[in-house]
Amino acid sequence: MPNDQGFSDFFYSAPDGLKLHARVYGEANTGPWPVVCLPGLTRNARDFHELALYLSTDAATPRKVIAFDYRGRGQSTYDPDVKNYNVGVEAGDILAGLTALNIGEAAFIGTSRGGLIIHVLGMMRPSVLKAIVFNDIGPVIEMAGLAHIQSYLERDPAPKTRAQATAAQRSVHGEDFSALAGADWDRMVRALYRETNGGLVPDFDPKLVDTVASLDLTQPLPDLWPQFEALAAIPLLAIRGANSRLLSIDTLKQMRARHSMMEAITIKGQGHAPFLETGDLPDAIAVFLDRAERKNIPK
Repeated sequence: MPNDQGFSDFFYSAPDGLKLHARVYGEANTGPWPVVCLPGLTRNARDFHELALYLSTDAATPRKVIAFDYRGRGQSTYDPDVKNYNVGVEAGDILAGLTALNIGEAAFIGTSRGGLIIHVLGMMRPSVLKAIVFNDIGPVIEMAGLAHIQSYLERDPAPKTRAQATAAQRSVHGEDFSALAGADWDRMVRALYRETNGGLVPDFDPKLVDTVASLDLTQPLPDLWPQFEALAAIPLLAIRGANSRLLSIDTLKQMRARHSMMEAITIKGQGHAPFLETGDLPDAIAVFLDRAERKNIPK
């Protein structure tokens, strides 16, 4: 049953037996497409809490929303083999979770790494994808953005209090996120950290940092244009932070040229990746999903 925070915890087994976790909002909602939320590299289901509440309680189109914790994040079990922290394994984990929830198709919202996983899902099981929202991610990852991620993960502070954690996050990301208010930073910290007897700790397996630290930033990553073009028949909304270092303006233009059903929104005063619960974004996402679903109804 949903708790007083509006969601139920759902645990299931990955294909290799690892115990994984997801949040399910609007459990009783049926009819409209469910929505699957996939977070960034070191993030978790809590990033989507406000957006999930908005979509699951929408008066006109209340949707079931599933927000996943990847292996090694949030309430999912840490993997003893660091090599399994990759988008291919994680995509398989998402499909296993959807099977356990008896969900055969859904709209997907992917922030950063979540968007990369959606590219892979398009190769593994394209029928599951009914509509897509990419949050500051595309087929090309800018090396400057990766370098920034690598830098702040390597020197991630060890705050004792939420106030210290908030100050640290604003120090690192404040220039890119000038549009955010104090409450936005507070939500970010609540989502990113968990409390322990020794203070706050980032809510992910520390070994994830090694997967980023080992990247050779002198060599560009392979692009995903073939995988992106395979999504051309699926309604797509691309959201870009105006200050993003990971998704370039040029890549966004190329995405629009290669996907005739793509819409795009640029968010002023935010970088990588925009907070989806801020400003008009919840309504814009809800409207996009409703429009995509209406167009899908056979005439």
